[in-house]
Amino acid sequence: MDVMAKAADLEAKKGESVMHLEVGQPSTGAPLPARQAMIAAMDLPSSHGYTLTAGIVPLRRGIANHYKRFYGLDISEDNVMATVGSSLGFATAFLCCFDEGETIAMTNPGYSAYRNLMVAMGLKPLLIDLSPEDGWRFSRKHLDALDDMPDGLIIASPSNPTGVVMTRDELKGVAEWCDENNVRLISDEIYHGISFGVDTASILEFSPNAVIVNSFSKFFSMTGHRVGWMIVPDDLVDPMDRLGQNAVISVPTLSQIAATAAITDPDAISELEAHIDRYRRNRDILLAGLDQRLLNNVEPPEGAFYIYLDTTRVSPDSVDLADRLLNEAKVATTPGADFDPVNGHKALRLSFAGSEDDMHEAVRRVNAWMAEHCH
Repeated sequence: MDVMAKAADLEAKKGESVMHLEVGQPSTGAPLPARQAMIAAMDLPSSHGYTLTAGIVPLRRGIANHYKRFYGLDISEDNVMATVGSSLGFATAFLCCFDEGETIAMTNPGYSAYRNLMVAMGLKPLLIDLSPEDGWRFSRKHLDALDDMPDGLIIASPSNPTGVVMTRDELKGVAEWCDENNVRLISDEIYHGISFGVDTASILEFSPNAVIVNSFSKFFSMTGHRVGWMIVPDDLVDPMDRLGQNAVISVPTLSQIAATAAITDPDAISELEAHIDRYRRNRDILLAGLDQRLLNNVEPPEGAFYIYLDTTRVSPDSVDLADRLLNEAKVATTPGADFDPVNGHKALRLSFAGSEDDMHEAVRRVNAWMAEHCH
């Protein structure tokens, strides 16, 4: 967010053209059926009031049907809860599943909001270090090696920032370990639908006790609508509903209507699936074009729309490197310190969610900057 603010300042106050590789936001808007549904609902008085905290029934039913179509899983709409983005989903899960002082394990590198929310709520993050030499892969072996038993575990597949997609065997092993040790498992599946030649299985295939957090922000290209969802086991339905009643009352109604169309209309799904080829091309543009000194130890990401670069051959401080790339090359990137408090100074995350033209221009600018400054 700090890089994004600096980039916006350069654009607004100095008229600079900035290539945005810093934020995980699709450059496309909501699919056409979602936009049409929202417009059609604008004049209905019921579209401007509260809904049930768990969400409107058509949305929850549509999400449940989505799991049947895409995963072959039978999910009751009663176990589906709409949230204000996945961000509130994580907060709700942490508050309802854990008591102050308890520990939640997470991978390192990993999404910084998990860690920040845990600390804000008096919970203790337990970082499980992953290795670029192992392709940033996470599996049961990391859990078996823990000295202390955590109270919870949060995983993400596809991963932010590495783009790794866990295999079915890896997911199954982690789910079984959590069930065997009475560890509450939270699965961040926000990048499901965005993968390149590999399958994205839901953890629900392997455990009925897991909490699923997902969102309309990434695959559905609806970041600003702030609609997410959780799928929760029976024992969490009531406490999560009561917490939501007090925290937010309900998700914005018009956004729920748009989200319902996005996940139920076949034309919307077809439109969204067409974006995946563009993401793949964007990934390949960066991997084929960037100066090789930035591609040390990088394997093509299997999912999401990020490349996690090892920057040790270019700079010892990725925060400084990101600042220089923004100010001197006019390319916004995210320093790895966001995702790894231990070794993040040696990494940058690039988002390839934008246009192909922007990827080509970003490559040109970064390489020109490196030719001038890195000898």
